[in-house]
Amino acid sequence: MDFGIGSVTAITAICYLGGMACKATTKVKDEVIPVVCGLTGGILGVAGMYLMPEFPATDVINAAAIGIVSGLAATGAHQVIKQASKK
Repeated sequence: MDFGIGSVTAITAICYLGGMACKATTKVKDEVIPVVCGLTGGILGVAGMYLMPEFPATDVINAAAIGIVSGLAATGAHQVIKQASKK
């Protein structure tokens, strides 16, 4: 079974960039960034289902769920990087 890991990684990277953009502005509270990443991931997941031939979902609900998890993984990746850089 092919999981389309490249497309999921792309969603995570785009959501990570969006989260960093939110972090750079003072208008967005830190508590809202995971929600922004999750929503962005959900939207990109549905778009990916229609635009990427190797996308691992064939229906809208699963595509949105994959996108949301990928978006939330971006916030987790940020925390891993943040914790690893602390000395």
